[in-house]
Amino acid sequence: MADNSPVIIVGGGPAGMVAGLLLARAGVAVTILEKHADFLRDFRGDTVHPSTLELFHEIGLLDELLKLPHAKVDTMTLDLLGGRYTIASLKSLPVAAPYVAMMPQWDLLDFIARQGRGYPTFDLRMSTEAAAPTFDAAGRVNGVTLTTGETLPARLVVAADGRRSVLRDAADLPLEDLGAPMDVLWFRIPMPADAPTDVPLGTIATRGMVVAIPRGDYWQCARIIEKGGFPAIEARGIAAFRDDVVALVPGLSAGIDAIASFGDVKLLTVALDRLTRWSRPGLLAIGDAAHAMSPVGGVGINLAVQDAVATGNILAAPLAAGADPDPLLARVQERRWSPTTRMQAIQRFAHQRIIEPMLRGEITRVPLAVRLLDRISLLRRIPGRILGLGFGRQHVQSPLAKEFQ
Repeated sequence: MADNSPVIIVGGGPAGMVAGLLLARAGVAVTILEKHADFLRDFRGDTVHPSTLELFHEIGLLDELLKLPHAKVDTMTLDLLGGRYTIASLKSLPVAAPYVAMMPQWDLLDFIARQGRGYPTFDLRMSTEAAAPTFDAAGRVNGVTLTTGETLPARLVVAADGRRSVLRDAADLPLEDLGAPMDVLWFRIPMPADAPTDVPLGTIATRGMVVAIPRGDYWQCARIIEKGGFPAIEARGIAAFRDDVVALVPGLSAGIDAIASFGDVKLLTVALDRLTRWSRPGLLAIGDAAHAMSPVGGVGINLAVQDAVATGNILAAPLAAGADPDPLLARVQERRWSPTTRMQAIQRFAHQRIIEPMLRGEITRVPLAVRLLDRISLLRRIPGRILGLGFGRQHVQSPLAKEFQ
């Protein structure tokens, strides 16, 4: 291991970018490899939860972040079997921003990149794709090979390259598949000037489920389908698909013809899994590379960011001091294991009790828990806290290098 080699982070998503920013902020040389030329890709998660907003508050960047276009959601409502129910409130959370900021992920990532470039130890390389880790004679990961054939040495490699991580597979990290009963079809629907203001964020009926996220002049929509069911939907044709969406959410009818073909629809294959070991000498997996989350609750970004903060808290100071990171890598998993498995347990419960019955057409009455949350406002703070802050919330403890103060 060469002491002057950087930490290489593979993947410029939320986990990789936040980890890179915190390490660079501590004076650690870090190189982030992002395979795309920019962050502008549609149908990425937009929900920036209060736990993530609070982290930006802790490092003095929240006000600047919130200058970016965003919508605020502090109350979660659901249309279920024709009735509207309020099921969660974030208003009472003890944070600077007690709401979910609905912000395009590319804006968030661009913001982090701009902040990172203010530190001389931060190096973001776009259009740079890692192909595999490299190993020394003892089997320690000591760098990455790019798809161009170039090899980059590293003090430490952080795999933040998502649920299809090439690094975790090549590093032979054990994966536990928890299963998921559904896939998601993402699509855009234009929002006309006279669009109805009461289009629900989520709609569940015996015919299926649609999520409609407002993005200024359009809705980013998700149609929940049975896993592996997309070919059958394609076979019925795009007109039938449009009719199904409007039948579920009539408020989307004005712009539905914008879905001209299935070329306007993107399939997200849902996974719910986790590595049972997140590291090996020279390599650490975080975010979706360590644990793919279901879309339920929209918590994936925030779990990934919490991993990044734990990585910074545990590794930044030792790396800045020139220490060997290997003995510390397992501590990241130790700190994040319980929060991850608890949230995945909630998602599995939602799969089994809500999603699977909905897909089978078996939801015929509103569950008692939903009715109680709607009737008793105080109870809404419980799911609000879980969704807003998660479990095992991290606070930024990684140092700020003196030369940057």
